Amino acid sequence: MSEAQELESLRQQIDSLDQNIQDLINQRANCAQQVAEVKQRYASPGESVVFYRPEREAQVLRKVMERNKGPLPDESMARLFREIMSQCLALEEPLQVAYLGPEGTFTQQAAIKHFGHAVHCNGQVSIADVFREVASGAAAYGVVPVENSTEGVVTHTLDSFYDSTLHICGEVTLRIHHHFLTPGIEEKITRVYSHAQSLGQCRRWLDQNFAGNIERIAVSSNAEAARRASQEVGAAAIASEAAAELYDLDIRHSNIEDRPDNTTRFIIIGRQETGPSGDDKTSIMVSSRNQPGALYHVLAPFDEAGVSLTRIETRPDPSGTWNYIFFIDFEGHSEDAAIAPLMEKLRNVAVDYKLLGSYPRAVL
Repeated sequence: MSEAQELESLRQQIDSLDQNIQDLINQRANCAQQVAEVKQRYASPGESVVFYRPEREAQVLRKVMERNKGPLPDESMARLFREIMSQCLALEEPLQVAYLGPEGTFTQQAAIKHFGHAVHCNGQVSIADVFREVASGAAAYGVVPVENSTEGVVTHTLDSFYDSTLHICGEVTLRIHHHFLTPGIEEKITRVYSHAQSLGQCRRWLDQNFAGNIERIAVSSNAEAARRASQEVGAAAIASEAAAELYDLDIRHSNIEDRPDNTTRFIIIGRQETGPSGDDKTSIMVSSRNQPGALYHVLAPFDEAGVSLTRIETRPDPSGTWNYIFFIDFEGHSEDAAIAPLMEKLRNVAVDYKLLGSYPRAVL
């Protein structure tokens, strides 16, 4: 058999497989439509039907990765299924998702990574605006940054939970690559725009390459930085590849972040609580007085229950001077048998206690 004949035979196999894959995807889409019909049929009068179930999607993606035999890597296969699930969900109900904008931010990338490309993403000016959009019902879910592996916690996100009734219902992590963007015209760069966190994440690179010869200007987002750089002579921006494409900027230097493992964690906020998925995390907000042993009494129940903490942050309590609020993330779901007694103990030792949400651990 000649090379041409072997290739033609393989191409015919690919065409046949493509047809089978296409038919199966449409069968799955039909099932998704039937799920929507069943939910609507059994809903009580006036009841808001919930089509998106974070715990169910996490379970599906984990199964995809567990049964994958290659040659595609597990994460690549899961991303393909994420898009299939996104398109199928859109047949049930197109999701409106608010994110910290404008277009071209890492938060938008996180929203698409978590929900897929079939959702309608609406950029907001501030984190507070994302919370308001979700609380008002204008958006079903919101995506906001909560912590970065280099620069730490995003305080505006934590502070937004003080008076909010919203729940954390998911998380997504995103490897962050920063690029030094300039207009195509070769000009001497006198100033660079970026978000304060991004400037911090690239501090060492800026020191080495520009020393004190460039003004560092913090703006509301990296996308806003790219927009300004595209309109001002002598300006540059630190932003993403997506922002470079959106504002027609050249990437003069790539991957300038000081740490190659630079990662940001984003949380998904919504109005509904999320059921157990089998591999979950829980976030709580605990208030205590400024007195000896306050932190010990908050943390002791976790040690007694053998529950691992994944993060703890302290913020000033707006209700009183020198009082503090602890934001704690730990392994497990609030409905787990081992977690319920722990949460009851925390209610007894804390001045104030608030469950922010239990949600699936990030899959991708």
